[in-house]
Amino acid sequence: MIQNAHVPIVGFAAYSGTGKTTLLKKLLPLLKARGVRVGMVKHAHHTFDVDQPGKDSYELRKAGAAQMLIASRTRWALMVERPREKDPQLDEVLLELDQAALDLILVEGFKQERFPKIELRRSGLRGKPFYPDDDSIVAVASDDPTSLDTELPVLDLNRPVEIVDFIIDKILNSGRQAASG
Repeated sequence: MIQNAHVPIVGFAAYSGTGKTTLLKKLLPLLKARGVRVGMVKHAHHTFDVDQPGKDSYELRKAGAAQMLIASRTRWALMVERPREKDPQLDEVLLELDQAALDLILVEGFKQERFPKIELRRSGLRGKPFYPDDDSIVAVASDDPTSLDTELPVLDLNRPVEIVDFIIDKILNSGRQAASG
């Protein structure tokens, strides 16, 4: 259960290759245009580097810095070396966000955890749907919406504005009402 989300949160759950990142790249500017300040959390199943080999921040981190903060007048980033035996839980990662500066948190991945999620389905990709067994799925977005047999809201994956409308109406506004009530 998610306890550390202090603003509304919604995730996008799908099999690899479904287009989660592609969709999010379309949703983010639409949400921003509506004045929504969005924080993003993405789960990675592998090691990764944000900084590039040869850059000072990369070299200093690789040399042994447990935390490497790089800052400019336009952005800052903190890389923390924290080897562990298993992946972090979403709830602990949320503690790293400055949620006072956010209206909404979008999550890519963490599909096994319980928090509101929109499942993405593509007609050409196989794989058992999550929504029949995962009651934290709040909607399904598909490139073939008429093919789904579910009582959940079905969104058109090819109409990002429709998905943004759903997020604002059902996630953001519901979360604001719950926080004020």
